[in-house]
Amino acid sequence: MINRPKGTQDVLPSESGKWQAVEAAAREVARRFNLHEIRTPVFEHTELFLRGVGETTDIVGKEMYTFNDKGNRSITLKPEGTAGVVRSFIENGLFNLPMPLKTYYFTPVFRYERPQSGRLREHHQFGVEVFGSALPETDAEIMHAAHMFFSGLGVPGLCANINSIGCPECRPKYNAALRAYYSDNAEKLCAQCTDRLEKNPLRLLDCKQESCQPLRDNAPRTLDHLCNECAEHFEGVKHGLDCCGVPYNVDSSIVRGLDYYTRTVFEFISDSLGAKSTVCGGGRYDNLVQSLGGKPTPAAGFGLGFERLLIMLERLGKQPDANTYTDIYIAPLGQAERAAALRLVSQLRGAGLSAETDLAGRALKAQLKYAEKLGAAYSAVIGGDELESGSLSLKNMHTGESVKLAFNDIGGYILGAKKT
Repeated sequence: MINRPKGTQDVLPSESGKWQAVEAAAREVARRFNLHEIRTPVFEHTELFLRGVGETTDIVGKEMYTFNDKGNRSITLKPEGTAGVVRSFIENGLFNLPMPLKTYYFTPVFRYERPQSGRLREHHQFGVEVFGSALPETDAEIMHAAHMFFSGLGVPGLCANINSIGCPECRPKYNAALRAYYSDNAEKLCAQCTDRLEKNPLRLLDCKQESCQPLRDNAPRTLDHLCNECAEHFEGVKHGLDCCGVPYNVDSSIVRGLDYYTRTVFEFISDSLGAKSTVCGGGRYDNLVQSLGGKPTPAAGFGLGFERLLIMLERLGKQPDANTYTDIYIAPLGQAERAAALRLVSQLRGAGLSAETDLAGRALKAQLKYAEKLGAAYSAVIGGDELESGSLSLKNMHTGESVKLAFNDIGGYILGAKKT
C-alpha cells in the first residue's frame, strides 16, 4: 500500500465542506475590502526565494523543497505566498494599474520541517497583499481585514500584536546594538545564532532554541532605535487601528521570520493550539518589489494557515457548517420508476436544488436509510401509482409530515420552504 507522504493530509469529503465555509468567509472579507484574487504557480525559480525571503532565514536555510528540473534549472515549491505575488506584480506590469492594487489568494505552501499541530509540510494559506500605498492606514486596514475574518468565524478575543522593525535608515543602528549585546553573550548562543551574529543579527530574535530565549527576552528593543519617520509611521498604525476598532498590543519581540519586512510587523496569536501559536502574521515590505527587479513600490500583507485555523475553530467549538446535506432524495421502486426518478432529479438540479436518487440498486428500505445518512431534508417514493398520477408524496425528513404534489411542483415547494 502506498501511503501519503509524511507531513501531508487528505481533505476527505466529510471535511471539505468546512474548508469551503472558511474559504467563503475569506472571500466575503475580500469583497468588503475590495481585494481581487491572484493565482501564481505552485513552484518558482529558486532565486526568487533566495533574494526575496532571505538566505539567512530558516525557511531558505533549512525548509525549502528545492530540486533541479529536466532542464537543470533550480526550482522550489513555494514556501510562502508573497514572493510569487511580487514576481507576478513585476512581470505582468501590474504596477501600471491604478494604485493601491489590493489582492488576495489561496495557495498551498511547502516547508520541510517537523510536522506538528496544524503545521504540515504541505499546508494552505489565505493571503492578502496590497501594493502602492506607504500610508500607515494601509497597515491598519489589512489588520482590520484579518480581524474581521476571525470575528466572522466566531473567534473570540483575538487582538493584533504589533511592532516596528524600522527601515534601511535606522536598522543599521539597531543591528549594531544587537551585535554588541549578543557579542557579550556569545558563549550562550547556539551554533546557528553564532553565524547569524555577523550575517543578519535581526534573525537572532527569531531563534526557536530554548537556550537562546533568555537572551532574546533581554535584547535591545527595536522601538528604542527607530528613526523619526518610522516612529511616526508606527504611531499612525496605532491610530489607524483605533479608528477601525481593532484591539492591539505592542510586542517588541515580534520580528517575523522573513527578511523582506520593514517597519510594521504583526501577529495574531492564540493559545488554542497548546502553547501560544501564531495563527496569522504579516507586515510591511516596502523594499521587496525593488529588490526583485521592479520599481520602488511600498507594500504590505499577511498570511494565515487554514489547517491551524480549522484546529483552533474545532477546539473553540466554532467549527463551520460542513454543508453536507441534500435537499431531496427520490427513491424509485422499479426500472420504469428509475427512469422517472432520474428525469425528476435532473429537473430539480436544474432548478438549483441538491437532489439524489438510487445509483446502487438498493431495496426501498435501504434507500431510505441512505437518504437519512445523506441528511436529506425531503424524500419521496416513486412507484407505479405515482407514475400514473404524475404526483407523489413528499416527506419532510425532520418532522415526518407529508404533502402530495405534482412532479412539476416539487422544486417550487422546496425552494419556498428554504426561503422561510
